[in-house]
Amino acid sequence: MLSADAFLRLTWLSSPALPVGGFSYSEGLESAVESGRVSDEVSAGAWLCDVAALNLARAELPAVAAAWRAWSGPSEKAPAALSVLNDWVLQTRESGEFRQQTLQMGRSLSDWLRQRAPDDARLPTLAALQPAATWPVAFALAAAQTGAPVGAALLCFAFGWAENMVQAAVKSVPLGQSAGQRLLARLVTALPELAARAEVLPDDQRQSFSPLLAILSAQHEAQYSRLFRS
Repeated sequence: MLSADAFLRLTWLSSPALPVGGFSYSEGLESAVESGRVSDEVSAGAWLCDVAALNLARAELPAVAAAWRAWSGPSEKAPAALSVLNDWVLQTRESGEFRQQTLQMGRSLSDWLRQRAPDDARLPTLAALQPAATWPVAFALAAAQTGAPVGAALLCFAFGWAENMVQAAVKSVPLGQSAGQRLLARLVTALPELAARAEVLPDDQRQSFSPLLAILSAQHEAQYSRLFRS
């Protein structure tokens, strides 16, 4: 079981109050609303569950798991492994918006980590990643600092994503708060299985392939009126 300290520190990482700006991104959802693909609670739930299964569980969560293992393993092997993983995250961002999001949130969390734990010997490795640490890689270090196991870290990452995306749906569809809570409950039901699958996914099976999501994100970059940065 998690210690009280580890539990609270993980909860902190999943909080919308964490100063990384996750609430300012819709990850293509706003464009899906604009195009008519998402228009109500039912279609928003289907969209979010599909993204969770096809993108979060196959790309983001496995990347966090791989980074967590690198941060928690032998220090001499970490720089090379994390550099390769950071490059993979950047190379699989299929739009300019997605690339900017992972870099901006990674930089913000890196700054937060330097303020919270300046004596962590792993911080120079984080700072050396080029052009900057991506969000999954930086998050994995923050989670490793709590002492929590990788499974708990993945659930924390997944819940933070779900909460941000539900709030994006509430604002952009728009939906009421009760509908938002039903969406969050639906995602929470699905996340444990997705996280467990991602934890054991071999590195060579990690993938990011969501063509429609990439197209919608690219269209959002030129969308006339928008609330979100992606």
